[in-house]
Amino acid sequence: MFIGHFAVGFAGKKLAPRASLPALLFAALFADALWPVLVAVGAEQVRIAPGSTIMTPLEFVSYPWSHSLLMLIIWGALFAAYYRKRPDGARIGYVVGALVVSHWFLDWITHRPDMPLYPGGEGYGLSLWNNVTGTMVVEIAMFVVGVYMYVTATKARDRIGSWALWALVALLLGAFVSGSVNPTPPPSITALWITALVMTAITLLWTAWIDEHRSPLDRN
Repeated sequence: MFIGHFAVGFAGKKLAPRASLPALLFAALFADALWPVLVAVGAEQVRIAPGSTIMTPLEFVSYPWSHSLLMLIIWGALFAAYYRKRPDGARIGYVVGALVVSHWFLDWITHRPDMPLYPGGEGYGLSLWNNVTGTMVVEIAMFVVGVYMYVTATKARDRIGSWALWALVALLLGAFVSGSVNPTPPPSITALWITALVMTAITLLWTAWIDEHRSPLDRN
């Protein structure tokens, strides 16, 4: 998934109002944030293979440490343990931990059978990425609901808190639709992981900016 992961990150604000938006989105995107680092060092492998699925020109050969269910449960538990020492830590910990683990289930829906239960295990997947219309309907519907939950859980302190949010929403939605209609192979694996890291960093910085200009409605 792409914007489906953003959807659950946005929605997490409704369940953990004191959690920052970048923390929620980083948890939801953690597997995809860790993956390019592991690809860069050779611990995980991906191949440029147009036609692997209709939606993506990539074949995920091996990603046991970033995308297996067992490792995401472990990563999620570490996230939860970290947040337990913070204000409202138990609630935030449960939410961010669940967001980390949610990545496997959302990718299981869209990926071909390449999502392992544990490192070295058999891969699973429902291959929704072979149906462009189905993928777009599912992810856009999730995204709309997730953004709605975020908007109804927060309020803008000023104009930046409003237009910065909607600019990001428009950018993410536009990138998803464009990539779905015309998936373009990256020029190389190096370009792929560098682009992934840069875009993740920009997105998290942008959401931190948004967070500075919005307040949660529920502070309890």
